[in-house]
Amino acid sequence: MWLLAASVLLGALRAGSAQLILTRTDVVEKNDCNETVVLPCFVTNLRENNENVMFVTWKKEGKVIFSFHGGRKEFYRDGDFSSAKFLSQADLTKGVASLVLTTRQATVGNYSCEVTESNREGETKMELRQSSGSWFLLVERAIIISLLCIVIILCAAQLTVIALKYDIESQRKVCIIVTVVILAVVAGVGTALFVQDGYTALNQAGLGLIVVPAVILVPLQYFMFGIVFDSLPHTTLALIGLKILGYIIAVVGFALCVPACPPLHASVLIAGLAIMATASLLSLVYVFIMGSRMKDHPRPGKAVEEPLNDAKGVMLE
Repeated sequence: MWLLAASVLLGALRAGSAQLILTRTDVVEKNDCNETVVLPCFVTNLRENNENVMFVTWKKEGKVIFSFHGGRKEFYRDGDFSSAKFLSQADLTKGVASLVLTTRQATVGNYSCEVTESNREGETKMELRQSSGSWFLLVERAIIISLLCIVIILCAAQLTVIALKYDIESQRKVCIIVTVVILAVVAGVGTALFVQDGYTALNQAGLGLIVVPAVILVPLQYFMFGIVFDSLPHTTLALIGLKILGYIIAVVGFALCVPACPPLHASVLIAGLAIMATASLLSLVYVFIMGSRMKDHPRPGKAVEEPLNDAKGVMLE
């Protein structure tokens, strides 16, 4: 009786010792900000710590995508997972059999890691999921889009004030309106691309369509000031310079954000757009105030020209 119990216990111990213990990770998430994805696989009870007696197999949905035969020093990689490699082959003898894949090749699904050491083996399984998220934070996206809308709206309001207070040639008026409409359409397309989740070429192109075409606002501002003033006062030149400064800062912020995920310099881009919005607001206020003061008076520059014309007429008589 005692012999039977002892043999059963010994068999159980042997069976237990033949099992490798791997840490369990149920879910791994990937996002588009990362260039690579690490699928974790750690063995906690290796005995021999010898690469030559180890065999590692990684599978996706039951299909072998990567394997390593320690005795032969041979690797196998499936064609769709050509980027597969160990996180650290030097640490394989320490139980680290984690796999690294590029984000593009690391497709979502169920993966398994099987490790064999001599006659002992173990397996762990995990699910790779796509994490939801975007390039910029929701607040940052909202601020960028809002500032762009504010700049366009202020530009349109300034044009309306000028059209109501001053005579504008039809051709000029059409050109300004068409320019504002084109800018609004381009900004709308850029916004639609920019608000999508992920970090893709479309997101980058969308942000570019938001920032880069805003340069049109600088000559447009100069053109609208030219309608009001024959000779631009220093104040108008300062406002145009402020808008140029804001645009330069916004472009620098855009250039810093494009290669980074998450963007580390979003504040620079936001600051540039905020300066442009401030310049647009001050320009609108200035045109409105000057227009109110000159409601019943000729434009600056005309006050001198008209008396001279009258004097010439008297001399001719």
